[in-house]
Amino acid sequence: MNHVLCGLAANPALPSELVDRLIVVAAAPAHAGAGPETEADPGADPADLADALACRAGLSRAQAVTLAARAPESAVRLAHEGRLTADDVDPVSQPLVALALLDERAGRPAWARLLAADPVVEHRERLATCAGLPAAVVETLAADEDIRVVTELALWAPSDTAAALASHPHAEVRRAVAANEATPPALLAALITGKGLPAAQACLVCDREEPPFAHPPNCDRLDCDLRPGASCDGSHESTTHDMRLMALRNPSTPAEAVVAFADHPSLLLRWALAARRDLPAEVYEQLLRDPAPGVRAGVAENPAIDQASMRASADDRDAEVRRSLALNPRVPLDLLARLADGTRIGTFLLPRIATASPAEITELARSSVPALRMLLARRRDLPDAVRDALADDADAKVAGSVAPHPGLTEARLRALADRHGARVIAQVASNPDAPPALLTDLARREPPVPKALRRIAGHRRATAEALLACLSDRRARPIAAGHPALPGPVIAELLADDDGQVAEAAAATPSLPISVMAGLIPTP
Repeated sequence: MNHVLCGLAANPALPSELVDRLIVVAAAPAHAGAGPETEADPGADPADLADALACRAGLSRAQAVTLAARAPESAVRLAHEGRLTADDVDPVSQPLVALALLDERAGRPAWARLLAADPVVEHRERLATCAGLPAAVVETLAADEDIRVVTELALWAPSDTAAALASHPHAEVRRAVAANEATPPALLAALITGKGLPAAQACLVCDREEPPFAHPPNCDRLDCDLRPGASCDGSHESTTHDMRLMALRNPSTPAEAVVAFADHPSLLLRWALAARRDLPAEVYEQLLRDPAPGVRAGVAENPAIDQASMRASADDRDAEVRRSLALNPRVPLDLLARLADGTRIGTFLLPRIATASPAEITELARSSVPALRMLLARRRDLPDAVRDALADDADAKVAGSVAPHPGLTEARLRALADRHGARVIAQVASNPDAPPALLTDLARREPPVPKALRRIAGHRRATAEALLACLSDRRARPIAAGHPALPGPVIAELLADDDGQVAEAAAATPSLPISVMAGLIPTP
């Protein structure tokens, strides 16, 4: 792909007349008239360029229509983006574009009737995912001879259609109905228990192979699309298992229909059950005794469990269970303190910390457990006094967590960098209020801190001097190349960079002179 042209296509300052010229290039055969090629950046690939133009925010409707006509591969995206209307599309010659508009509810009902009889199965299958189809079209799709079409319809169909398909003779369709949240609860219960519905007559396995058959895990047949582990002994057992899994994950399935799976031999079914939020307490207690850590972890993270179950999870021998408990939005703070002190939790803001009350924030800030103070420091809406106290914390992990918090003064940010050095430099550079002079000093620091250079390269307050330092880092270079504060001559040099990402970022920079932009686009 020609990275420079793709960068220009995304440049918000590119004049309309130059956009028109790019559209012509996007419609040209690959490499035709694309200007000089290099090993690092060959001639323009029309598909890449057309896709970049289709994503352009300032594309006019006239330009969108022209682009769709000259580069049809971009038309689907343009339709989804709302750049094309029904008047711009011929459903016979552009079925995929028509399907995109139907998916956005911007197509015409007549198109749905036409596409429901399309000989291309994939088009009918795609149509089945669209909402708001005429009733007659839904009936046609439900009776389609290809099971893939009916299955897709069953996944997205409204309640009445899903109900009708629950007793479909093919197990694959029933599997899709079980995943559909619009399916009536009584029918979901029937699907998961097998009571009240006629037995399925076929599945994808026995459609292709004579039962009994088990799909080998290392199947080397290029034309085989059966799922790994698929099997059928006449009872369609693998599809029935998957149908139950879908129903267990479906919040519309009644709780009384799923509780019996707490001791089912299938780990996947018990794991799915553990995530449900509507089970009796005794079922959660049973699942907490499950031999599989994944099941116990699913219960530990579930906000529906009571505090007794949480405390049992805090004592679990498996670290993943304890980590999952820390993610529970209702975990008591005293348990969270225990977990933070002895469990690797991660670097993100925990739900329980995010919802802590003002009084709890004060309590957390005074905790003797540094790991708990670090978790609090990840919030970005702390009271000024708490924020400043955490910034003065002697623990580098606490200080580093709070360093990106808005509102910290330059003096505190500099003190953070001086006190803790490279351990917090990148976090200090991430602060949105970091002054330009501080960013420049951090960028020139010796030895360089690569992660800090990457943060500075994308900082809105970065100076030209800081950005020049960032160009020395391989990963910071493409970020800095697109920064508007970078000097014009440097941007022009980067257009020829060996790294295509750098060249593309430079071409997308709004400060690029229009004369330079024009010189980069091949003349039609």
